[in-house]
Amino acid sequence: MLRILIKFSLSLVILLGLLIGYLSFFGIETNSFNKLIQEEVSKSNENVNAKLEKVKILLNLSRFSINLQASDVDLLFENKIVKLRNISTNYSLKSFINREFGIKNVFISTKDNNLSDIINFIRVYKNSAQLIILDKILSKGLINANLEINFKDDGKIDENYKIEGKIKGAEINLFNRNNISKIDLDFDIQKKIYLFKNTKAEFKEIKLSAPDIKITDREKSFFVEGNIKSQTDEINKQILSIFAKKTLENLDIKNLKLSSENNFSFIINKKFKISDFLIKSKINLENADIKINSEKINKIHTKNDGYINFKDHKIQLDIGENKILIKGEGKYLLDKENEKISYVVSNLNEKLDFSIKLDLNKKYINLKILDYEKDETTDASLLIEGEYKKNKNLNFKKILLTQSKNNFLINDLNLTKDFKIDYISLVDLDFVNNSKKINKIVLKKNKKNYQIKSKIFDSSNLLEEILFGKDEGGISRFFYNLNAGIKIELDKVFIGDSDFIKNLNSEIRFKKNKLINLDLSGTFINNKKINLTIRTNQNKEKITTLFSGNAKPLVKKYKFIKGFEEGSLDFYSIKKNNISNSKLKIVNFKLKEVPALTKILTLASLQGIADLLTGEGIRFDEFEMDFSSKKNLMTINEIYSIGPAISLMMEGYVQGKDLVSLKGTLVPATTLNKFVGSIPVLGKILVGKKTGEGVFGVSFKIKGPPKNLKTTVNPIKTLTPRFITRTLEKIKKDGVEVKSTP
Repeated sequence: MLRILIKFSLSLVILLGLLIGYLSFFGIETNSFNKLIQEEVSKSNENVNAKLEKVKILLNLSRFSINLQASDVDLLFENKIVKLRNISTNYSLKSFINREFGIKNVFISTKDNNLSDIINFIRVYKNSAQLIILDKILSKGLINANLEINFKDDGKIDENYKIEGKIKGAEINLFNRNNISKIDLDFDIQKKIYLFKNTKAEFKEIKLSAPDIKITDREKSFFVEGNIKSQTDEINKQILSIFAKKTLENLDIKNLKLSSENNFSFIINKKFKISDFLIKSKINLENADIKINSEKINKIHTKNDGYINFKDHKIQLDIGENKILIKGEGKYLLDKENEKISYVVSNLNEKLDFSIKLDLNKKYINLKILDYEKDETTDASLLIEGEYKKNKNLNFKKILLTQSKNNFLINDLNLTKDFKIDYISLVDLDFVNNSKKINKIVLKKNKKNYQIKSKIFDSSNLLEEILFGKDEGGISRFFYNLNAGIKIELDKVFIGDSDFIKNLNSEIRFKKNKLINLDLSGTFINNKKINLTIRTNQNKEKITTLFSGNAKPLVKKYKFIKGFEEGSLDFYSIKKNNISNSKLKIVNFKLKEVPALTKILTLASLQGIADLLTGEGIRFDEFEMDFSSKKNLMTINEIYSIGPAISLMMEGYVQGKDLVSLKGTLVPATTLNKFVGSIPVLGKILVGKKTGEGVFGVSFKIKGPPKNLKTTVNPIKTLTPRFITRTLEKIKKDGVEVKSTP
């Protein structure tokens, strides 16, 4: 009996061992635990139910637990389903016996689920504002994951969890209606650390990739760091305006093509407020065309089509809290040939510093006012350094144009918001102009005043710009509220090809951008003087006087007068409320050619005088002009000129460069002598011996645009009383004895 009992016990032990071994290694499938698992799932959250077919059971004696494995499990919540590939857990037998929560951890492998369903499922267990916003902005996408979830004794999820998986085809709808689409990534989430790897996405058809993005939970905020790359793609202005709308709203950019690699980090709090933003980017700009103000650029560069092309730029971009650094170099194109450009731009605490260097080796430059040109065959460079503070003036610390031995330097040029000069510290020009003249001139700021000095300077083009330029206001039009004195000392200043003034000295005073007083004096090569004064009296009248013992250099600036010789010039003007009344007087001069006057003489059949005018020239004793000006209208009250050959009286107006309207009387001097000296025989003078003889002179009209004047001439036999009076006054004034001509 004992032997049978021993055999039975041994067999039972062996059978039990085989059963335990089978359960430990192979397990069994049953639905007996389905209800238990469903109850345990519901205990974790009453809104979650589990649907499963069979459960595989494996015995784990070392932990005195059983391992439960289920495949094709559906988790049901809020009319949504999360599909699981499999789920496994160790169930404590001790907890089962004591009727306690017996699941310590769960291992879950999911199928592909809608990303939004997963987010909503997580919210069932742990809801937050971040998850609510995430649910709103995610519109599509699939996710599969492997989860290791640990539970506390009370059945709540422990924070010591691990989740890894993949997201495919996700789309984020940003608040500004710009979507990030086709998002694929791998993720690895652990306690307070979120890792995203191999991320790929598209934004506005731009392909982006992010090898690594890491998010660290700091309880009150998240620290985000990572790397994003963009492939070479064409980017339109609408994309740029998302990031810098105000900066780019008036900037015309086209054909923008670039790629970039960006390392970034920032802190984002629970309310999605970003701080401590840092980014370090390497940008490869393949191409960009930026619209410029071609009218302004063409003042120094006349062969541009309105766009600057930038190509093959390597750019370093660093962005931090209140700090931006841009450093780059590449090629730029203004016309036909690419040139090099390098630049450094930094913005720190609303202060912008910049340094730009451009090669101008193959560029045409024309500084017309200085009579300087550079062709496409000589090397040159331009350096610009400056700073700008928000809501303050723009300050160019240094502008240097260098070409061979020619240097144009400006230091501390301070410009207002409307690009008026507030002040300028230094202008130093040292160059040879188109006329092969050496120019050395320096302007320096001395406290509130300025000083200009030069050994030699060619002001020919500058003088023409003052006399004939479109802009009014002189030098002061470039300044903002100029209140300063300007002292000028020029040893030798050219005012024409060969005409120059020695020892030109001047003192000028400006107040509120208006010229108040001016004193100028100098000497021509023939020791004749030139003096110019401008005074402002108590009635706010500006009185200008100019005397030049040598009139030729000033008169010949007027291109329609040719062959002017000798003479002295006297000018007087009073200006108030932008209306000036002036008198100009030139004495003892000779003219060789005045096209309009020559035409009148020819039409009047006074060919002898016309030939004289274009040959040796006609001498005039005196020329007087009485005129007034308001804006671009010059009203000529009277021009009167008398000489041995002819006398002339004229009046009319000149409307800028649009219209000329003049009328007058021209009389040969011999006729005047006959008239004055032969009153008793007036009939012979008027009628002559034959019909058509004895004509005093001609009346004429000149009218039309300056480049297309129409001239009409009519012979006259009777002079106007005004002409006769002015002639007699002149003769009487000068004490000239008029003799009869036989």
